[in-house]
Amino acid sequence: MTRVAKLACLALLGLVTVGVRAQDEPHPGSDKAQKAPPEVQASGQAPVDYIIGADDTLHITVWKEPDMSVTLPVRPDGKISIPLLDDVQAAGMTPMQLGTSIHDKLKKYIADPRVTVVVTAMNSQRIFVLGEVVHSGPMPLLPHMTVLQALSSAGFTQFSNLRAIYLLRVGENGQQIKLPFHYKDAIKGRDTQQNIVLKPGDTIVVP
Repeated sequence: MTRVAKLACLALLGLVTVGVRAQDEPHPGSDKAQKAPPEVQASGQAPVDYIIGADDTLHITVWKEPDMSVTLPVRPDGKISIPLLDDVQAAGMTPMQLGTSIHDKLKKYIADPRVTVVVTAMNSQRIFVLGEVVHSGPMPLLPHMTVLQALSSAGFTQFSNLRAIYLLRVGENGQQIKLPFHYKDAIKGRDTQQNIVLKPGDTIVVP
């Protein structure tokens, strides 16, 4: 093989090697490219505007700081205890607001902390289902939960009067209002406006 032919073969081999390496390296926009997370993240099933309250369970992580990762309930006083920070107010904040608060406090101890707050259990917001139901008592209020969805979780006994179900809600003036709920109409798709989204403290009564 002539010297020119050998050089041509080496050049071709170099191009092939470069091409293979380019395929192995993650593209900047691909999932393989590791990027530092934003300073504060809030995730989980809770909606963005969810207000944290007592008895909620939170999972808090700090990027590259495994000792700072904790899962803990919000105490009755509305606070949580985090390594380095001791007591931190959590109740009354959204997950994003709490993450920002923790981020700001951690900057005294950690350079550029990246905080993630996840609401793993929403126990602070409850409704109540009473009367002839299988599961009577308080029930966690899930995001956008309706009367019909709550009743499906509670279940009926054989003595349930489905024609006399009603919802008790505290109005803006502090007085309790009574809203009738026609179950058979609701499951048939009629009178859908009565199947309202529930609010914390609502009570559904099944006579």
